[in-house]
Amino acid sequence: MAITSLQSGLSRRAFSRLAVGSAAAGVLSGARGEPAFGADERSWRGVREQFLLDPDTIVMNAANLCPASRPIIDLLQAKTRDVDRDPSQENRAKLLAGREETRKLLAEFLRVTPEEIVITRNTSEANNLVSSGVDLKAGDEVVLFSDNHPSNHAAWTEKAKRFGFTVRVVEQVNPHPGPDYYLDAFSKAISPRTRLLSFTHLTSTCGDLFPAAALCKMARERSVLTLVDGAQTFGQFDVDLGALGADFYTGSGHKWPCGPRETGILYIRQSAQARIHPSTISVYAGASGISKTFEGLGQRDDAALIAFGEALRFQMKIGRKQIEERARDLTQALIAGLRKIDGVRVWTHPDPARSAGIVSFQPAGLDPRKLGDALYTRDHIAGAIRAGSDRPGLRFSPHFYNSHAEVEKVLAAVRRYVSSGV
Repeated sequence: MAITSLQSGLSRRAFSRLAVGSAAAGVLSGARGEPAFGADERSWRGVREQFLLDPDTIVMNAANLCPASRPIIDLLQAKTRDVDRDPSQENRAKLLAGREETRKLLAEFLRVTPEEIVITRNTSEANNLVSSGVDLKAGDEVVLFSDNHPSNHAAWTEKAKRFGFTVRVVEQVNPHPGPDYYLDAFSKAISPRTRLLSFTHLTSTCGDLFPAAALCKMARERSVLTLVDGAQTFGQFDVDLGALGADFYTGSGHKWPCGPRETGILYIRQSAQARIHPSTISVYAGASGISKTFEGLGQRDDAALIAFGEALRFQMKIGRKQIEERARDLTQALIAGLRKIDGVRVWTHPDPARSAGIVSFQPAGLDPRKLGDALYTRDHIAGAIRAGSDRPGLRFSPHFYNSHAEVEKVLAAVRRYVSSGV
């Protein structure tokens, strides 16, 4: 996939930096001994310049909402203006091809087929399409992980009350006890009545990474369906759904893919499609495979759906493996630095085989809300505040538009407040 198509959306200086380092474009100069993309902070600064981020503000909250890059914003605005200039059905019809192109890109991005892709508004909608669409009745069981997002936990428990099936929960353990522990725990929780296993690929609370492929294989061997909430891995990891083996996988465009808001994905494995039914029936469905029955969600923002595809192109041009390595590298730097600050308790496991992308910590005896407010108002550092009794504190989730210099500024600010108070 040539990088030249991206040049129109880049400044000359930024494009030069991106082109020098982009492995995806095949223009590495490794033969001359120069570093590959991701090894040089200058290359990543060139990528950062493609975002509208305030240069004086550090935003590390990818687990909640990511910024869209300039090429995505430009395309979104252009397509929106085109619709508002002429909202006729004749003019809007040409945008339908753009949605199908995004579907093809999603399939390529996740290494599956377009016939298995439903474009949703977000992970929550996608999760609920599954929990409302799988045929469950009294006597059936669903096994959940306790640290799921509400759309993948509360939704199941509420629907269990209505339809009469039973929910069994595997409890979260902190620190992450390792993949073997959870494989054993889920294996014991599954019974002959279990029809579906639902868990989060990477938790949004403290970045616990689950052995998704092994869990899906175990469930499949017992004829149990699997729903993997990929809100924190879609766009951060180089996900291969063919290898993962999930029956259903969900994700949001506005998080790690850095796409438009109200875009998302529901993957429905070909072999599982007969076991799920659409819960929303309307017009303007997709044109391929399962989308013909599951994507009839009424009037959509076609401009956003097309720009969603551009966000995927942007990542593929940089290199998905490079993006995953970058997010992991920044995360590990944060964890290592926080563990050196006296009194700080890091909830996230330092082993990169057990965590990624998300760092949660308790800032000594400081009030997390007061510290979060101080970091934003005084230091222009934005993360997320985690109040309550479940591993309270602050959460930072860096992405490929962040830098090691920003990590050092975050660590210095936390160290200062822990030492002197808020």
